[in-house]
Amino acid sequence: MRRPALAAFATAAALLAAGPAHAASTFTIKGAGFGHGVGMSQFGALGYAQNGASYRDILSHYYSGTSLGQTSTDSIVRVLLRSSKAAVFTGATRANDRPLQADQVYRVTAALDGSLELRSDKGHKLASFTAPLQVTGDQPLTLRGPADNGLRDGQYRGWLEFRSNAVGHVLAINAIGLEQYAAGVVSAESPSSWPAAALEAQAVAARTYAITTSAGASQGFTQFADTRSQMYRGVAAETASTNAAVNATRGQVVTYAGRPVVTYFFSTSGGRTENVEDSVLGDTKLPWLRSVVDPYDSVSPWHRWTVRMPMTQAAHALKGLFRGHFQGIAVVSRGASPRVRLADVVGTKGSTRVNGATLRSRLGLRDTWAYFRAVTTDKPKPPASDSGGGASASRAITVLTGRVFPIRAGSTLRVEWRVGSSWQLVATALAGRGGAYHVEVPAAGQYRVIAGDAIGPVVSVTTRRG
Repeated sequence: MRRPALAAFATAAALLAAGPAHAASTFTIKGAGFGHGVGMSQFGALGYAQNGASYRDILSHYYSGTSLGQTSTDSIVRVLLRSSKAAVFTGATRANDRPLQADQVYRVTAALDGSLELRSDKGHKLASFTAPLQVTGDQPLTLRGPADNGLRDGQYRGWLEFRSNAVGHVLAINAIGLEQYAAGVVSAESPSSWPAAALEAQAVAARTYAITTSAGASQGFTQFADTRSQMYRGVAAETASTNAAVNATRGQVVTYAGRPVVTYFFSTSGGRTENVEDSVLGDTKLPWLRSVVDPYDSVSPWHRWTVRMPMTQAAHALKGLFRGHFQGIAVVSRGASPRVRLADVVGTKGSTRVNGATLRSRLGLRDTWAYFRAVTTDKPKPPASDSGGGASASRAITVLTGRVFPIRAGSTLRVEWRVGSSWQLVATALAGRGGAYHVEVPAAGQYRVIAGDAIGPVVSVTTRRG
C-alpha cells in the first residue's frame, strides 16, 4: 500500500485531540545468550560437533590453554538430593549394620538432639542412629517424593546418606562413584540426541567440575543436584548415548599447568563467552576462563532474544533501586562479551548502581548480555491551527512529545502510523537533550515512536468536532 500524505486526513471540521490521559511508556530489552556466560557454551559445543570438531577440540577452545589429564575413578561424589522434614526410601537391605527388607518402605526423621530415627512407612520408630546414617542395597535405591511437594521418585546408584541440619530437616545425600555420577549428569545437562563429541565434552566438563568444586562440604555433601552445581538425575539420566560418552572419556579431566581446574559451563553464549572476573562467578582472573568467540552458538534458540514490558512492570521489578519515577537503565561498563558488569537504575530523584546479575535476577532475564531502552510518549498537546489563512487555515496539528532513555541527542527516531493491521513510517524526529523528542502528527489515528529496536507505546489521537 502506498504511504498516504498526512495532510490528506485533515478536514475543516476536525480538530485533533489527545488520546491517553497520562504518559505511556514501554521498556525494551534486547539480549543474547542464556546463563552466566563463563566457560563452555553447551549449544556452542553442539554447533562445533555438528561441524566436525572432536570433544578435545571443543574443550580446548572454551578452556583456554588447557589439556586433558587423568583422575582417579575411585573418587566418591556426595550429592544433596533434597532437604525435607522426612526422607522416604525403598530398595535398601541395610541401614548401617541393621538389616532391612528391600521391598519395604522406610522413612528417616531428625530428632531434637540431631540424631536420626528410622521409622516404618506407618511411622513406627524402628531404630535411632548418629549421623550419618548410611543406607545400602543390592540394586539402585529409590528416594520417594514426597508427591505433595511436587518431587518425583528417583533411583540412585551407590548409597544414600542421611544427616540432619540446624532446622531439623533431613538431608538426603547420594554418595556415588565419580563415573556413575557423570552418567547421571550428562543427559540432565545436554540432550542425549546430541552428537557424540558434544556429549563427550559435557562428560569431561562434568567430571572435572565435580572434583574441583565443593558446594556444602561442612554439611556432608559436595554437589547440589541442580544448577547451583550441575544437574543430576541419577539412574533416570542414563541413556545409551550418554553412557557411551562417559565410558569413552573415562577418568579424563580438564587440566591447566598439570592440575584439574574448575570447568564452568552454561547453555548459550550469544556468540562470545565472558571473562570469569567480569561475571557473577568471581572477580579473580583465571587464565583458562577467558572470553572467546563462539562461532556456532547460533544453533541455540536463545542466541538472540527480546523482552518487552510496560514501564510500570519494569519499575515494580526494580523497586528500591531508584527514587522518584523510574526512567530507565544506563549501562556503565560491560565485559568482553559484552555482558553487563555495572549499570545505573535511574529515577527522577536518584539512582542506584548495580551489577548485571542483579538486573538479570530482578527482571527475569536469560542472561546479562542485554541492552535497555525506555520509550515514553506524553499526552499529546492540544492541536494548534495554522493561522496563515486559505486552505491551510483548516489544518490542525497535534504534537507528540516524550523521551527515549538512554539515547544520544541527535539520534533519529521513527514515527509510525497504523494502517489496517500494518504500520507505516510517516515521520522522523531527532532526539534532543536527555532523549526528549517532539513531532507533529496532523491526522487522527494510532501512532508509535521507534528508537532503534525499541518500540514505544501505541498512542491514539482522535478527532473531535469544533
